[in-house]
Amino acid sequence: MEKREMYELRRVTRIKDGIATTADDPVVREAPLTIMLNNEELATLVCSPVADKELVIGFLAGEGLLKTPEDIRNYEYRKEEGVARVEAAAPAPRLEGFPGRIIAGSCGKCGPSFYAVKDASGIGAVTGDPRFSADHVLSLVKGLDEGSATFRLTGGVHTAALGDAAGIIARYEDIGRHNALDRIMGYVFLNGIDTSDKAVVLSGRVASEMLLKAARIGVPVVLSRSAPTALALDLAGRLGITVVGFVRGNGFNVYCHGERIVD
Repeated sequence: MEKREMYELRRVTRIKDGIATTADDPVVREAPLTIMLNNEELATLVCSPVADKELVIGFLAGEGLLKTPEDIRNYEYRKEEGVARVEAAAPAPRLEGFPGRIIAGSCGKCGPSFYAVKDASGIGAVTGDPRFSADHVLSLVKGLDEGSATFRLTGGVHTAALGDAAGIIARYEDIGRHNALDRIMGYVFLNGIDTSDKAVVLSGRVASEMLLKAARIGVPVVLSRSAPTALALDLAGRLGITVVGFVRGNGFNVYCHGERIVD
């Protein structure tokens, strides 16, 4: 079921075959969410206004600023202000030399950013070795599509999910693909999920930063309806991650570490 807070109705004029009609049309919402870490303004994310804690904690964990759930002393979200305040147990090492406030748009970060390919040097190879049949792969992406109610309604969001051979475990939609995957990371982080037998399932392209997020979660398999980039595949090869793209209809492409995909 779609989340009503994800969209609102706007009056539109539709033109078809030269005939104009008016109707109420669902349009996705987006809102800024400012993250304060230990009373310092860290980042402003432009995102869908849902699942704030998973997004904020996932973002911080993905940037290496939180290591375990025990690092979180307090979390407070003031919806009316669009501000999330996180008190961490100790100043995070990566804040040293931090270039300043960043703004992360719906398609990624703009301006100074933590993200760089060199970040891969601090991530160990993924060790999980699950096996997914072709039917499992197709079923997971089908489950992603079937659960993407807001996308079907508005056409304006990306979807990320966590699944295993039994099906989808968690799913999040957002105007930004990075935000959707950060929420998966937050879900994993906050709930202590063992990811060694899991897959990340994406509606959008597998770019290098998305691959690194999956690696930080420790997920050994990434599935997508769309394409991977060459750099993402280079990183996946080094980090031991299976990448499967163009999962559509009855087929898909296996790009690297195909030993986890079995008949």
